Amino acid sequence: MSDDRRVYPRAKLKWPVKIKTDEEVMDGVTLDITPDGCFISCRKPLKLNVLFDMAITVPKSKAILKASAEVVWSNIYGPDDEISPRGMGVRFTEIASKARKFIAQASLEHFKSVDLDSELLQTLSTLVIDLSEEKQEVPSSK
Repeated sequence: MSDDRRVYPRAKLKWPVKIKTDEEVMDGVTLDITPDGCFISCRKPLKLNVLFDMAITVPKSKAILKASAEVVWSNIYGPDDEISPRGMGVRFTEIASKARKFIAQASLEHFKSVDLDSELLQTLSTLVIDLSEEKQEVPSSK
């Protein structure tokens, strides 16, 4: 997925992830995230187009964001280094509006200290405002 098509900027937030497929459960960590998807660093990335359920734990708030996702990019056999970490890019196929809003708000907080295009920040702000008007299920917390 090219950056030109990305609606939201990627926030470099490292949050633990539990990935559940029909065959296994595995752990990973987000290296970046948007309200539409994330990059998950993990030892055994899934193949392209695999659908799975996931739970993202947000350390400071202890919120658990649940989503269904599809693998859109995978580094199964490539190098595992800083430039090309082992992992997979995923697109959320199902995620509660409150969870999307939570990610947008966390991203806005993250970008307060980063020089970022104001147009990209506006997309996050608009999402937060739009979703505030909807009444959806709140992310669960431990």
